[in-house]
Amino acid sequence: MMKRVTVIFLSAAVLSYGAVLHAGEIEFLKSMNGSWRGNGTVKIRVNSLPLNISCKFTSGATDTSLTLAGKCTGFMGLSRAIGADIRTNGSTYTGSYVGAGTGIAGVNGKRSGNAIKLAIRWAKDVNGDRSARMTIEKIGSDGMRLTTVDTDPRTGKSVVTSQINLRRGP
Repeated sequence: MMKRVTVIFLSAAVLSYGAVLHAGEIEFLKSMNGSWRGNGTVKIRVNSLPLNISCKFTSGATDTSLTLAGKCTGFMGLSRAIGADIRTNGSTYTGSYVGAGTGIAGVNGKRSGNAIKLAIRWAKDVNGDRSARMTIEKIGSDGMRLTTVDTDPRTGKSVVTSQINLRRGP
């Protein structure tokens, strides 16, 4: 009888812990809702000079998803649409990303603290392969940073290929 009570107690504790974790994900995702704008840099290739950009995003969140839709503009008014559609199932995040100009990329990863850390699988080769990393990081209550890192095929070193610092705003 004691063994059965212990199993029931442990099962209830595990289920309760999962509900707390899920509630934490919901709160985190919904904290990213809204309009965002900011500046950053982007490298077309790992060995190119960074270009300054300004960006505007709108994000929407539900209990299980985060969408980012926006546009970044650089030198001479050239612009590119950037977006992500990410879903969570517990602590795992999966979805898609558009922004590198190669088509729709797949993403998957996990949340670590105030950041969603994602592996990217490009639709076509970028910098010699189809993989990179992206971090969507919440900075305080009114900031967000989007960072993409790729590997230089010549040196094997990680290179920040884009970093966009955003603040809440219209």
